[in-house]
Amino acid sequence: MALVARALWSRGRAPAWRLGCSPGLGLRAQSRTGLAGTTGSPGPAVSARKGNPRLLGAAALALGGALGLYHTARWHLRTQDLGAECSAAQLSLSNRLQLTLYQYKTCPFCSKVRAFLDFHALPYQVVEVNPVRKAEIKFSSYRKVPILLAQEGDCLQQLNDSSVIISTLKTYLVSGQPLEEIITYYPPMKAVNDQGKEVTEFCNKYWLMLDEKEAQWIYGGTEARTEEMKWRQWADDWLVHLISPNVYRTPTEALASFDYIVREGKFGAVEGTMAKYVGAAAMYLISKRLKSRHHLQDDVREDLYEAANKWVAAVGKDRPFMGGQKPNLADLAVYGVLRVMEGLEAFDDLMRHTHIQPWYLRVEKAIMENTPV
Repeated sequence: MALVARALWSRGRAPAWRLGCSPGLGLRAQSRTGLAGTTGSPGPAVSARKGNPRLLGAAALALGGALGLYHTARWHLRTQDLGAECSAAQLSLSNRLQLTLYQYKTCPFCSKVRAFLDFHALPYQVVEVNPVRKAEIKFSSYRKVPILLAQEGDCLQQLNDSSVIISTLKTYLVSGQPLEEIITYYPPMKAVNDQGKEVTEFCNKYWLMLDEKEAQWIYGGTEARTEEMKWRQWADDWLVHLISPNVYRTPTEALASFDYIVREGKFGAVEGTMAKYVGAAAMYLISKRLKSRHHLQDDVREDLYEAANKWVAAVGKDRPFMGGQKPNLADLAVYGVLRVMEGLEAFDDLMRHTHIQPWYLRVEKAIMENTPV
């Protein structure tokens, strides 16, 4: 990790966890400076102190308030200018990208990526991968989905892992750095998981690689950035593991889930029939093992409900999204994971027995408003 951090510093761009500036803190510091300058200056202040002490206080308050308003207004103007510049830059950059997403439609990780692309109005083509033969991704040594091919001019880049895809594209839209360079910030690493299987993990995948000015525009402070990263990881490490045990909870639910998977996926006639019945039976049994592996309750619905209500509590009542007035990457991740259950019994139960529906519908609306027709 130290080598990764040094590499990022050498490129003149620090890892995101080292960056950020709180506008609120900046304003408070400026206000204090203004007041100190007022009370420490000779002339009118001395005369006022000799004449009427109340006049001194009034003069200091008036001048200090004026300075505070001036600095506040100047900061907001700078922020608005930066926002306008970044928004225009994002539109220009998005038009330069040609994106192809290799996916399973019912995969929660793929759904996360689609939620991000749609919300940011990034045009893309979808290639549905046959989950049995995987012929569509035979070009790749990385054999999982999602895979995103991103073409920028003559440069074609392959992005792997849903969170890496999202972090890379968001960094690109905000900073304008070449994709070829951004990808180097998220190096793959081989590791062995708890089951003794070798897996590929990616460093830094929840961080956006931005400079201080860009991070300030996106987040406004370190707390918002840390919160977003925390809940993005929570969606991957916990929430996504609740999907299979819930949609394959009973034989009937497993059969309904595979009927949906076959209908939405890319299967041949024989493959579809085999997947629907053999796959449903297999996943019903596998879901029991997943339940044990992740230490879920006997009724796995309770874990799903608790997770949903925990997320709603984290968003709170004073903001429509965790991102404030618009969804951030954590909002889109949680929404993307849950969306794959739509039309299934587990999703209906989730909407009925938790407080998540208003937030879910708000994210859905925000994405639909941005998605090109």
